[in-house]
Amino acid sequence: MNNTRFTLFTGMIVAAALSRILPHPPNFAPINAIALFAGAYLADRKLFAFAVPLCAMLLSDTVLEMLTGWGFHSGMWVVYGTMTLITVLGLRFIQKPSLLTVGATTLAASVLFFVLTNCAVWASSGMYAHTFAGLQTCFVAALPFFQNSLLGDMFYSTVLFGSVALAERFIPALKPIKI
Repeated sequence: MNNTRFTLFTGMIVAAALSRILPHPPNFAPINAIALFAGAYLADRKLFAFAVPLCAMLLSDTVLEMLTGWGFHSGMWVVYGTMTLITVLGLRFIQKPSLLTVGATTLAASVLFFVLTNCAVWASSGMYAHTFAGLQTCFVAALPFFQNSLLGDMFYSTVLFGSVALAERFIPALKPIKI
């Protein structure tokens, strides 16, 4: 990957992460799209595929904490761990981005994020009984947030992956170098 592409993609990830600071509906956020995008477009620099989105999230969490007091929370390790798994999905399944691969992988990432983060809430919050019925109650209570999360994931994936497709079409210097 040439340095122009790397810089552009890193900048897009940081900008998307910082968009969390703007007013938005609950859970309508770029988290999963950032992880997928990094996995797909920073694949030849695997360390950066993981480090860039995690650092961008830490930056946006820090800004949110300073501005609102809501950036850091006890479940951050689950969110960051899930982002790491979603980056693996991007590395593995979006080697040649297309509407089908990006859409299907975004849906899978949304479901994975929903399941893992809500299992963590169920297991650690004390809000739900530690029974199968308690887990079901937790998932049902989280469904309205899943709708916004899925819409946000689809929106941000479209913006990130679509922007690259348009840029590569109209700016030849951004096209991948074929070896």
